[in-house]
Amino acid sequence: MTTPHPTASPPYRITPPRILRAEWHKLRSLRSTWITVISAVVLVLGVGLIMGATYTSGGGDSDVDTVVLSLYGSMLAQIFLVVLGILMTAGEYATGMIRSSLTAVPARLPVLWAKAVAFAATVFTVMLATSVVTFAAAQAFLHDTDQAASFTDPGILRALVGNAGALTLTGLLALGLGALLRSVPGAIGAFIGGVMILPEILGMLPYDAVERAIMYFPTQAAGALGSATPIPGTISPGPALLALSLWAGTTLAAAALTLKRRDV
Repeated sequence: MTTPHPTASPPYRITPPRILRAEWHKLRSLRSTWITVISAVVLVLGVGLIMGATYTSGGGDSDVDTVVLSLYGSMLAQIFLVVLGILMTAGEYATGMIRSSLTAVPARLPVLWAKAVAFAATVFTVMLATSVVTFAAAQAFLHDTDQAASFTDPGILRALVGNAGALTLTGLLALGLGALLRSVPGAIGAFIGGVMILPEILGMLPYDAVERAIMYFPTQAAGALGSATPIPGTISPGPALLALSLWAGTTLAAAALTLKRRDV
């Protein structure tokens, strides 16, 4: 009989790659993932084709940035990706699956980080490909209009990447809310109220400082990232990326603290 070397690693040692692989398997095996991601892709592509096919030069949208015009569907797609992010975390609390996940990984935090990485990699890859295809398809209709553009034009590629990045970071913010609140309805309500409605309410206040602060809210920062040309009343892409990253990072950090301190 062969005696194992005393320093040999256990055959089923928990490692970050294995945790990530497990979370990736859960993500791709859920029906909700396919429904939300496909819905987001169809919305972006479908709305982009409609905008391109119905556009006429000199109309009411002639002053809209060409990337924003082509990717109008991203505003609707964001809703599906937010739901997906919340379901990845709060959904497990609803089904009780989180107990199995944390029993397998007692350290807890690697589970949250693996969920965030699997979600970010999936959403960014899919939405970047969708943004590029949608822009190219829309330009097939816009090539002889005042919205004609190409991938080599200044700011176009940055805006396409920025749009995918904005959708990814917004989804990560929602994922963090799901882990923090541990309730699907609660996290969706918090996102709608805090991210979508609150800036509109604050915008009614007649204070310059408030108006300036609103520019750094997630939705407003996301809009700045997905535009090839500066949008009046928004911050530049660099600060917008930093602001959106801080929103997502802070929410995930709060979720990590809660996960570490609270019982399941």
